Amino acid sequence: MTGGIIPVVRIQRQDFDVAAEIARLTQGRADIGAVVSFSGLCRDEQGALSALELEHYPGMAEAEIARIAAEAVERWPLQGLTAIHRHGKIAPGESIVLVVAASAHRHAAFEAANFLMDYLKSRAPFWKKEHRADGSEGGWVEAKEADATAAQRWKASE
Repeated sequence: MTGGIIPVVRIQRQDFDVAAEIARLTQGRADIGAVVSFSGLCRDEQGALSALELEHYPGMAEAEIARIAAEAVERWPLQGLTAIHRHGKIAPGESIVLVVAASAHRHAAFEAANFLMDYLKSRAPFWKKEHRADGSEGGWVEAKEADATAAQRWKASE
């Protein structure tokens, strides 16, 4: 890996603290000039959703996310990279995912964060089930074509 950076990848049920994760990545690092973070939240889908339930295969999901995070570290000059994804039942307004990329310069941090989020939205091994606010049975959420299309832009530069 470039520069010996080992990305932090966690899949957890509990919420995370965005500021604490940024501080953990940057503490004592005078070589970092840019930090880009993305925090994804559960939407209520115009009041129709009471929760989103995320399932994964333990071990496999971590390994897949670690693999793509390692690819980001190879592609861009990063000083640090964190990816946290929650699982379990998540209510609207609660955090689902966090990506933090740190680099000497903003371009690399933005690109790496975008790359990792495009992967998480399109290919990460999670299954999402909707729980409806009216109590009716919610279905499994299909992957969106727009997310797959967004991820395709990274293949052109491989």
